[in-house]
Amino acid sequence: MTLQLASPPRQTPGRRSAPNRRWARFDLKGVPYLLVSPYYLLFAIFGVFPLVYTLWVSLHDWELAGDKSFTGMANYVELIADEAFWNAVVNTLGMFVMATVPQLVLALMLANALNKRLRGRLLLRLGVLLPLITSVVAVAVVFSQLFSRDYGLINWGLGLAGIDPITWQNDKWSSWLAIATMIDWRWTGYNAIILLAAMQTIPRDLYEAAAIDGATPRRQFWQITVPMLRPTIVFVVFISTIGGLTLFTEPVMFEGNPMMTGGTTGQYQTVAMFIVKSAFRDFEMGYASAAAWLLFVLILIGTLINYGFTRRIGGAR
Repeated sequence: MTLQLASPPRQTPGRRSAPNRRWARFDLKGVPYLLVSPYYLLFAIFGVFPLVYTLWVSLHDWELAGDKSFTGMANYVELIADEAFWNAVVNTLGMFVMATVPQLVLALMLANALNKRLRGRLLLRLGVLLPLITSVVAVAVVFSQLFSRDYGLINWGLGLAGIDPITWQNDKWSSWLAIATMIDWRWTGYNAIILLAAMQTIPRDLYEAAAIDGATPRRQFWQITVPMLRPTIVFVVFISTIGGLTLFTEPVMFEGNPMMTGGTTGQYQTVAMFIVKSAFRDFEMGYASAAAWLLFVLILIGTLINYGFTRRIGGAR
């Protein structure tokens, strides 16, 4: 007599036990949130909390080492009527326009040139990043010498053309131009590399088809390259807007002292310099916090304006 062992019951294909179903559901819906949670946790600690705390401080007469009393919107009302603050806003916007527009145009042209077949192309691409890794202090020292009134190379070149020496730090427009030159030299290559990376993702078939149809390289650039780069251009404009409106290091180094006044009459004092001066020289933390929040609003407005402009690149509706 043969004994047959009963085989274990088979699990019907497509059916899982309750724990497996719960784990599969968590793996599908919960794990993605778990993976991105470190970023949002750090953002909440170092991003959201400082914003909320700065807003709370801006509603107080908050001295750095003194009494703290709630004043409501008094700091904002006083700030809106402060001519020094609006002078800093005008200076920031002026230097932002003078630096950002040429910077983006030059970056686009440089990226287009580096995207072509050139000898030593890798070295050229690495070379455009050298200004970015150069110390800001070294950059400020070099450009301060270049724009020196008596022994500067720029004034020497202007003298050869019969133009009188310019005291670059004394006038608003000349100081803006000098600082904008420093910014463009340092950040044009960075933006060019970002645009170059985006250019290399454009299918070569589009250029070959356009060449067969008789399109010139210039027309290919405007009809293919620029429209395909629209998302990257929007990103670069956003980053440049934030960096330009929070401009701090270059004008401070150009001034050459830690007074944060931006010249004898504040001719190149930026909003960021105004905030640091109010907080750590005048010891008015509430006033400085209100200025920081108005700068935040200014950045939002500038970003929205630039987005409305750049979204039309390439025929966007």
